Amino acid sequence: MGTIVNPNISTREKLARARVAAPRLAELPSEQKNGLLLTMADAIERHAAEILAANQNDLNGSGAEGAMRDRLLLTGERVRAMAAGMQEVASLADPVGEIIREWRRPNGLLIRQVRVPLGVIGIIYESRPNVTADTVALALKTGNAIVLRGGKEAVHSNRQLVEILSGAPGLPEGAIQLLDSTTRDSVQELIEARGLVDVIIPRGGAGLINFVVENAIVPVIETGAGNCHIFVDETADFEMADRIVINAKTQRPSVCNAAEKLLVHEKIAARYVPRIAKKMSEAGVELRGDEESIRLAGSVKVRPASTEDWGEEYLRLVIAMRVVPGVEEAIAHINRYSTKNTEAIVTENEANARRFLRAVDSATVFWNASTRFSDGGEFGFGAEMGISTQKLHCRGPFALRELTSSKYEVIGKGQVRG
Repeated sequence: MGTIVNPNISTREKLARARVAAPRLAELPSEQKNGLLLTMADAIERHAAEILAANQNDLNGSGAEGAMRDRLLLTGERVRAMAAGMQEVASLADPVGEIIREWRRPNGLLIRQVRVPLGVIGIIYESRPNVTADTVALALKTGNAIVLRGGKEAVHSNRQLVEILSGAPGLPEGAIQLLDSTTRDSVQELIEARGLVDVIIPRGGAGLINFVVENAIVPVIETGAGNCHIFVDETADFEMADRIVINAKTQRPSVCNAAEKLLVHEKIAARYVPRIAKKMSEAGVELRGDEESIRLAGSVKVRPASTEDWGEEYLRLVIAMRVVPGVEEAIAHINRYSTKNTEAIVTENEANARRFLRAVDSATVFWNASTRFSDGGEFGFGAEMGISTQKLHCRGPFALRELTSSKYEVIGKGQVRG
């Protein structure tokens, strides 16, 4: 079975164990991987009480408040969602072994490009213990070994989850490794383990992500913070816009696909700004805005937005508003301040929508839908490793196919090159 945190086992040894496990995992047939996932899902449900007790221990000791506490918190519903996510991943098609393309050369050689696992995946993340289950599921389905380095605030939750998941009968030794989260040394060792680890995926705040990107010598798939925007265009249906803006801001404000900025077309601002300001204020959202938004909001309290506000990811019930002359200015504002994660336009004008979808330089762009749908589960991936904001290998919510590479298989009949 996999190995949980053990103070007597060094980070280097855990990485070496994952390296040994990787080729064994790569050879597992889909049926066996799916069986392991279903066994793990069942174990999570059976041990829900222990998981929740460990999580309460973390909550009691962390002193976390607000968005941090929400990310750390597990409930019965969230534990069931972890199990359901594993079951859904088990039901999805296995990308490993898929023939991407195939052709025959004039000399008779048959060449095919085939999907294969990446090998050993290292993931560094903060707060959210559900990431432990989600990433293990995706790694196992794609035949990858996984090395987990969670945040110190979730140490008990992560240990309990990894102990449960590692207990699945038939799981290759070393497939799941959990590093010590009480020291920064484990992060440094992980991101420098070239040759043992094939890719690093950082998930969390901008500080963590930037540190990993700037210091890793192992290749990195960069997930990004979410300074997400919604632009309400001049032809927007106001009731639709209300639903989208309020859902995107309030449904779960502590996650990276929650809306942080609201842009409103100047031709409807006099009618829409006071309307949405009132509704968001009633929903407990703190409002910040430019001079025009403050003026139009009337009796609704709106704090002046600073220059720093436009680039900040709040991760709490705060939103900043700006009135813009049109779609061109909205696009320019977003491309200047966005973290390239997720943006949305609300409009009945198809030409403006198409322009917005093409010109906004973000990983996921919506037309008449909430930014909260920017999620692997909502995209039908079962779960996600994160939302990639880079442009190489993968972009946007990424899951199974993005956890594979490819190789060429060439089949001949004795051909030699002349």
